Amino acid sequence: MAKATTIKIRLVSSADTGYFYVTKKNSRTMTEKMVKKKYDPVAKKHVDFRESKIK
Repeated sequence: MAKATTIKIRLVSSADTGYFYVTKKNSRTMTEKMVKKKYDPVAKKHVDFRESKIK
C-alpha cells in the first residue's frame, strides 16, 4: 500500500497556554512546519500556532 499524502498534525499555541488544534496537511507539498495565526480562548487573543507531532 502507498503512504498517505495527508497526515494529522497538532497546532500548539505559542502563548504557552497548552491549547491546541488538530488539523491535516499534505506532507508532500508542505514540507516545512506549519504556522497559523488562530484564536486562543485561554489567552483570549489571536496568537501563532506552531506544528508539533501528535503523541
